[in-house]
Amino acid sequence: MLLGGHVIFASEVSLDELAEELGPIMGDNEQLALAYRVVRDMFVFTNKRLILIDKQGMTGKKVSYHSVPYKAITHFEVETAGTFDMDSELKLWFSGQKDPLVKELKKGTDVVGIQKTIANFSL
Repeated sequence: MLLGGHVIFASEVSLDELAEELGPIMGDNEQLALAYRVVRDMFVFTNKRLILIDKQGMTGKKVSYHSVPYKAITHFEVETAGTFDMDSELKLWFSGQKDPLVKELKKGTDVVGIQKTIANFSL
């Protein structure tokens, strides 16, 4: 993810860790599919929406949950790691937004799984 000109790397999060934390905000019949942590923040895919979780402040107790229905994703791009570039990149464009959300994914991240998840939910 590009934040203030700096690239931040993502790592996969156990869905079991998130089930209790996100249970109160999950809709009926909504299930976790994939989740990635970016420092303290998270990028969570459910079967209904994408949830961008922004932990704020020194303690991270103030939390913003930005929900994006998959139908708002106008297009996406996944760039796999190359010979010299060990990281992959995910770009998501949302309706009404000029610039994409850019996420840099470190080596070992399941970029095929991410692309398949977005395709399954948004197409």
